[in-house]
Amino acid sequence: MNEANRETASRYWYLVYCKPRQETVARENLARQGYETYLPFMRDARRRQGRRVSVIAPMFPRYLFIHLSSQTDNWGPIRSTLGVVSIVRFGREAARVPDSLMAVLRAREDTQGIQIVPIEEYKPGSRVRITQGSFAGYEGIFQAASSRDRVTVLLDILGRDARTSVDTASIEPA
Repeated sequence: MNEANRETASRYWYLVYCKPRQETVARENLARQGYETYLPFMRDARRRQGRRVSVIAPMFPRYLFIHLSSQTDNWGPIRSTLGVVSIVRFGREAARVPDSLMAVLRAREDTQGIQIVPIEEYKPGSRVRITQGSFAGYEGIFQAASSRDRVTVLLDILGRDARTSVDTASIEPA
């Protein structure tokens, strides 16, 4: 086994615990020091001023993955890096992340590097509330997912059933 393969074979993924909302700061500063890091992002629906908006946020708030070798890398500067609190440990041992988990996370990314997380599955017949748009506030019955971003909801409007297609992010369980 040559030197490059030996070094790669002894490298493992570990977790870095970051300061609140400082994951990207920690990632940038660790990268500047030559460390290989990974910070998975995902789309998330959040409420802002009563409306539901889609934001891109870290998948694991306050955590960042780092690829290190216990033989060749200097772990000392990591703790004092801007945005970092510590390396996650169980007792005296740094928490090692399985390579299989890293492979799954990387395989679920889209072309922009954002995790494709399955949306909460609604079952046909379940009650939902529309949170935005012209039907905001109405409750209806989930019919089907018509595409990746749209769903069909059955509404009772003035005593008559009406089907409408709405954005997936604009419904919530009733």
